[in-house]
Amino acid sequence: MPTEKSRISLRVLYCDNSLVAIDKPSGLLVHASALDAHESINAVELLRAQLGEPVAPVHRLDKGTSGVLLFARHADSAREWGLAFAQGRVRKRYLALVRGWPGERGVIDQPLARDPELPSTGQPRLEAVTHFERLACFEWPFSVDLRHATSRYALVAAEPLTGRRHQIRRHFKHIAHPLVGDATHGKGAHNRAVAQRLGVARLWLHAQRLELQTAQGPLVITAECGPEWAALA
Repeated sequence: MPTEKSRISLRVLYCDNSLVAIDKPSGLLVHASALDAHESINAVELLRAQLGEPVAPVHRLDKGTSGVLLFARHADSAREWGLAFAQGRVRKRYLALVRGWPGERGVIDQPLARDPELPSTGQPRLEAVTHFERLACFEWPFSVDLRHATSRYALVAAEPLTGRRHQIRRHFKHIAHPLVGDATHGKGAHNRAVAQRLGVARLWLHAQRLELQTAQGPLVITAECGPEWAALA
C-alpha cells in the first residue's frame, strides 16, 4: 500500500550530477526537527525517496517559506556549496508581503543574535545585511488599528547578503514592517486580517531566485510564486 510520503511529489527545478533544486511548498519542513517533532514528513526524506538516492540540503528555508531549495547529491558538493552559502557567495532573492509601506529601497544593516529561539541577551551579535526594494503598495478596506480605517501592506523583494536564521523576518521586524503571516516576529491581528481577505493563512515569504557561480558560469534557478500570490501582482 502506498505510504503518505510516496504520494507526495516534489517539483524539481534543476538537476545535474552534483545538485538538485526543488520548489519547496509552504508548510513543509526541510528536515526532521525537534521543534516540530509531530511532523513526520520533510523535504529531505521526500526527495531521497523520489530520487532513490541520498541527498543533503546545502542551505535552509523556514517551514513556512516556499521556493527554491538546493540539495547536494554527494559529500563533495555538500561541502562546496555549504561553504558558498556560508560565505555569502550565493545571491538570493525573496518576495515578501510586509505590514506598512517601507521606503522604495533600502539596506537593513543590523547584527543579529545567532539563535532566534533563545533570548538575545548574552549571545554574540553576527553581521547581517539585507537589501530590499518595494515593488507594490496596497491599502485594503479593513481596520486592524482603531486609529486607521484602512490597513496598508507592501510587496517587497529582499536580497540577504548574509545567511542568519530568520534574517529577513527579523530584519523587517527591526524596521517596523514585519512579514505578514509570521507568528514569531509579526503581528497576529494583521496575520488574521490578511488571511481572511486573501483566503490563505501562510508566511508570506517566497524564495524566488538563487544565483550560483559555477565553473561553467552563472547558474540561475527560479521558482514561480504559487497562485495565492496572484492577488499581489
